Amino acid sequence: MSDTVYPRDEVEAAFHAFIAAGDSGDWSHWADLHSEDCEWVEHHLGTMVGRAAIKAKIVEVMAPVPMMQFPVAWHVVDGNRVVFYPWQVFPDPKGGDEVYRFGCVTILEYAGNGEWSRQEDIYNPSEGEAVVMQWIADGGQIHGDLGVLGIED
Repeated sequence: MSDTVYPRDEVEAAFHAFIAAGDSGDWSHWADLHSEDCEWVEHHLGTMVGRAAIKAKIVEVMAPVPMMQFPVAWHVVDGNRVVFYPWQVFPDPKGGDEVYRFGCVTILEYAGNGEWSRQEDIYNPSEGEAVVMQWIADGGQIHGDLGVLGIED
């Protein structure tokens, strides 16, 4: 954690860049927004330390689900910390308006220079697995192995 408290507008701008990178689906770029020594705590998949480890894991995890979206319901900035609620959303495989989503709380710690030094994702893996399995049962297509998502098929 940095002793420097960065200006709120800088933290907000870095947060919006972080969200835009995720929305673009360019997970390598998303990972590059983490500091070289960043710690990413992903309660279901483990703790990754360092940008290279984060990049390897996020690219692997997102490969089977490139269609996922992560709309942010709300966010709060407190000093260098941003806490936000991104829904984990799958599109309706039938083209309708059926909702396939589960919630997540993410905590970021800003390190300056547009980078994050810590990320923690908190969600219920059982709920996530239930959503994914229902989505597949309804016609959704995974592009690869469910195991990389921590789901046994």
